[in-house]
Amino acid sequence: MYARNKLAIPLADGQLVKWVLMETVEGVTRMNLVGGNLTLDFINTRSGPPVGLPDDDVLTGYPELVAWGVHAGALTETEATALRRLSRNDPDGASAAFSRALHTRDYLDEVFRPLTVGEAPSTSALARLRDDEADALGHAQLEGGSTFDWVWRDDHTLARPLRPVVHAAVQLLTTGALDRIKGCGGCRFIFNDESKNRSRRWCSMDDCGTAEKMRRYVAARRTRATQ
Repeated sequence: MYARNKLAIPLADGQLVKWVLMETVEGVTRMNLVGGNLTLDFINTRSGPPVGLPDDDVLTGYPELVAWGVHAGALTETEATALRRLSRNDPDGASAAFSRALHTRDYLDEVFRPLTVGEAPSTSALARLRDDEADALGHAQLEGGSTFDWVWRDDHTLARPLRPVVHAAVQLLTTGALDRIKGCGGCRFIFNDESKNRSRRWCSMDDCGTAEKMRRYVAARRTRATQ
């Protein structure tokens, strides 16, 4: 959770050191980016069991949205600093941009989660994505290198963190292998299975994969103990 608090830290003799500014984004920066795609990582900012409603959310306000953008590579630190300043000067605008981000995440979930079980996304969600992609490209520029890419370097609006997320969604839908989009067997995370034999089952072997191995180990020991 993002916090900006002034704290007086006590020493062993009861004295206080000077007030310091504590600014943490621990919930965001500790998040594992396991989706293999910017959009899927954005959807995965909500966590929970594989079936049912999410039970945790690292996006609790506009500052967290900006912090996630930096963490996921959608924003540079310079862009994030400018957005934080803009959000402080326009709190109502920041609140509206954050609300838009949550609605965007909702419909992106409606687009990609059905694909994990071989079903088609809703037409209304795809229509929202189409409209948001048009808006995103309206704020973008084509920048050349070895190839040309859409960039949002000159986009100084509070909705800036969402532009590359929306564009990544369209790219994944139009150029990706949709049968590689899968849901984790241990949590609600979605990922793009880039394994050669398409056999990936877990968002991360260090998390859900290890937990499943432990469950199987415990179950096997119980079975042997009752024999």
